[in-house]
Amino acid sequence: MLKQRNFGFLFLFFISLGLSSFNVGLSSAENPFTAKAYLIRYWDNKISNKLPKPAFLISKASPLTALDLAKLTKLADSHSLSSNLPSFCSSANLFCFSDLSQISQKHDKDVDFKKYSNENFTNYGTTRPGGVDSFANYSDGENIPVNSFRRYSRNAAGHNEKFTGYSFEGNVADDSFNTYGVGATGGTGEFKNYDTNINVPHSQFTSYTAEANGHEQKFTSYSQNANAGDQDFKSYGKNGNGLPNEFTSYGASSNVIGSTFTGYGENANVAQDKFTSYAFDSNNPTNTFRSYGENGNAGTEDFTSYRDQANVGDDKFTSYAKNSNAAKVNFANYGKSFNEGTDSFKGYGKGAPSSTTGFKIYGPNNTFADYTPKRTTFAKYSNLTAASTTESGKTVNRWVEPGKFFREAMLKEGTVMPFPDIKDKMPKRSFLPRSISSKLPFTSAHLTELKQIFHARENSTMETLLTDTLHECERSPSMGETKSCVKSIEDMIDFAVSVLGNDIVVRTTDNLKGSKKDVMIGTVKGINGGKVTKSVSCHQSLFPSLVYYCHSVPKVRVYEAEILDVNSKAKINKGTAICHVDTSSWSTTHGAFVALGSKPGLIEVCHWIFENDMTWATSDPIP
Repeated sequence: MLKQRNFGFLFLFFISLGLSSFNVGLSSAENPFTAKAYLIRYWDNKISNKLPKPAFLISKASPLTALDLAKLTKLADSHSLSSNLPSFCSSANLFCFSDLSQISQKHDKDVDFKKYSNENFTNYGTTRPGGVDSFANYSDGENIPVNSFRRYSRNAAGHNEKFTGYSFEGNVADDSFNTYGVGATGGTGEFKNYDTNINVPHSQFTSYTAEANGHEQKFTSYSQNANAGDQDFKSYGKNGNGLPNEFTSYGASSNVIGSTFTGYGENANVAQDKFTSYAFDSNNPTNTFRSYGENGNAGTEDFTSYRDQANVGDDKFTSYAKNSNAAKVNFANYGKSFNEGTDSFKGYGKGAPSSTTGFKIYGPNNTFADYTPKRTTFAKYSNLTAASTTESGKTVNRWVEPGKFFREAMLKEGTVMPFPDIKDKMPKRSFLPRSISSKLPFTSAHLTELKQIFHARENSTMETLLTDTLHECERSPSMGETKSCVKSIEDMIDFAVSVLGNDIVVRTTDNLKGSKKDVMIGTVKGINGGKVTKSVSCHQSLFPSLVYYCHSVPKVRVYEAEILDVNSKAKINKGTAICHVDTSSWSTTHGAFVALGSKPGLIEVCHWIFENDMTWATSDPIP
């Protein structure tokens, strides 16, 4: 026991000194006990060739110092990382949300909030008479903004709130509005350009304006041009009276945005909801309306140009307006997506004999189950199936970016082709060293413990991304696929070696030059002589530390190609491309076939490796 204690003391002593006599393949300035130093030794032990290590991947190694590594490993062993989350996230370069402290300002006059972020407004403005609070440019351009509005303006009278430019061009926002404006009378709330140009927004509105009287809400250009987020409206306006709500251009031109309305307007009286150009021109929007307007009286809901010109989409209306009285619901120009979407109406209007529903100019592929049809009218059912538009006589797809998918014949010197936006839009993070990542409970069965470590609130963005990543990692592989989620570079090396052997090389596209422009293809090199081969491709998942979804699919060819400026012919980039020779198991609605105009199994499909993604293959034999 004494020897063990002495060894531990000496270990920490040498760590703190960073003695060069312990260096193994490192410069004299580098400490051999850091996470990065361990990775270098692991790489040399597992990969047989002596090719230079790729700087783009090594830069993602954990930045932990030797001393921090020893401390955090000990905390992980004792399941105590949660109590040290801020220092853990900071020293390990993780993506974490701030723990909010309640704002303590007295709210007795108009307030203009600018350049605020990460605040907890609880019981703020309670019983306030009149006045205006303005949140302009709030959390503007912030990375990981977190804000909580709980019981804000409770029982206020004639009080106005303006959220303008809120979370503009932010990254992974988490906004929570719980019982906001409960019991308020009169006044207005305006959300304008909220979450515009944001990546992965998550907004939760729970019992917002519940039991309020005549408190108007307007959502204009909410989540416009946003990417991959969700909004949750739960018991919004419950027991409210005469509440007008407008959603205009909500989610317009966004990518994979989801909205859930549960118990919205429940038991409300004379509710007035308007959804105009909701999800207009967006990509694959998913919206769920569950028990919306249930037990309401004399409510009016208008859906105008809803999901118009979108790409596919999936809307579910379950028990909408159930047991309501004299409700009027109008669907005009509804669901006319460019690529056919899906709408299901289940138990819609059930138990509401005096309510009326009208469908005027609505899209195809609708399912009506357990629907109350007596007071429903249908006019101009539109079987719109166009997947593309014509501009200057050229057929183009609206939602598959030019150059995202291409044919193998395009990889020829002198070809001019569009180069897609390959920029990595994920938050910047590092890998954890295996000594820590291996101790995280990375399974859905232990989600509660994982949420505790990262302080994930219920229904928060952090809870969502933890759940989504675990589900994706636990998904069964597709036909012919070998997959693994790797939580450290050591894990990635092990998986690549298990599939390809230990003489391997990892590649990515060099930089972002040429993105969103036409480029010329220069010299092209086929890896392994351009023969059909195996590869392991790795793509990021959204998680506090770097986690990659790595998978191998059979029958691919891998290429490196010079990317040239079209005008000067100068080399500006070196791209790595992978061509899938066998597409027979792909979905018929895969974006590649939408873009290239074919079907599964009939063509090969190629794509570039985007920034911070990568592909592994066996090294080329030396001539």
